[in-house]
Amino acid sequence: MPSKYPQFDRSLLTLRPLNERQHDLSLDCIRSLVPVACKQKEFHVVADRIHSAVHGGNAVVLMMGAHVLRAGVQPYLISLMEKGLISCIAVNGAGVIHDFEFALIGATTESVSHYIKKGRFGLWQETGRINEIIIQGSRGGLGLGESVGKVIEEEGFPHKEISILAAGYRLNIPITVHIGVGYDIIHEHPNCDGAALGDTSYRDFLIFTQVLDRLARGVVMNFGSAVMAPEVYLKALAMVRNVAARENREIFGFTSLVCDLANLPEACSAEPCRTDPRYYFRPWKTMLSRTMADGGESFYIRGDHAKTIPQLWSACVARKSI
Repeated sequence: MPSKYPQFDRSLLTLRPLNERQHDLSLDCIRSLVPVACKQKEFHVVADRIHSAVHGGNAVVLMMGAHVLRAGVQPYLISLMEKGLISCIAVNGAGVIHDFEFALIGATTESVSHYIKKGRFGLWQETGRINEIIIQGSRGGLGLGESVGKVIEEEGFPHKEISILAAGYRLNIPITVHIGVGYDIIHEHPNCDGAALGDTSYRDFLIFTQVLDRLARGVVMNFGSAVMAPEVYLKALAMVRNVAARENREIFGFTSLVCDLANLPEACSAEPCRTDPRYYFRPWKTMLSRTMADGGESFYIRGDHAKTIPQLWSACVARKSI
């Protein structure tokens, strides 16, 4: 039997073309790929660990919030992929939207306060095509990131050179997308298919989990994701450690790096006290403490993504053997 509760009729919605939207970000925000002074010594340590992981066949995973793309650091991320220094990038649903819009029209981001007043926030025709791509990807057995990256790359979007999704598809590096239903503007659209969203994003979760099977002596990094990254990482790590235990293997001895704006103490390896409000900052207790308790080393660097990502890249390319 269907639900006894009434549902919103999406056919009543009015969608507008993107050329009617005022964009908060354009290609002007994309940063040039140039070395920067690496002020944090921890980046050099992590760069060494990344180099060692790659040469040892171990995973280097970068998880991030969508604001990383809004910082214009796509050239740095794509360069790390092209150099073979990243095994997987995990993003949330908003990351897909920013990447898609940048690649399609060279602009992204709208004023919530402006467009929510008349109910126009998020209801843009071209962006809604992502739903159709996800449906086709589901039918083809693809993950969400792979589905969108394939279209951006193969259709030759005007600005595909700054798309991390297209780069991942081109370089055979998974860009996994971990959604929350109702979080993203494409979920407002009449063509959104919840089953296809769940199918493709869950497939990405399993792809991500398989990458984590090689995390021993590897590196996992989180730039600006307070909930998605630590929670997805935690469940995936439990799964691969479960199987590893049956096979008399261990997935320990890796390095974790968290870069965010939270004001954390210098020593973050110990779990915060429950009376400390920062206890609920999941990257600290999950990625810097709890999952590192049996070996490995964790680092926290406070800073804006527009500065931390270029510093990480600069530390990595400073190695002569890369």
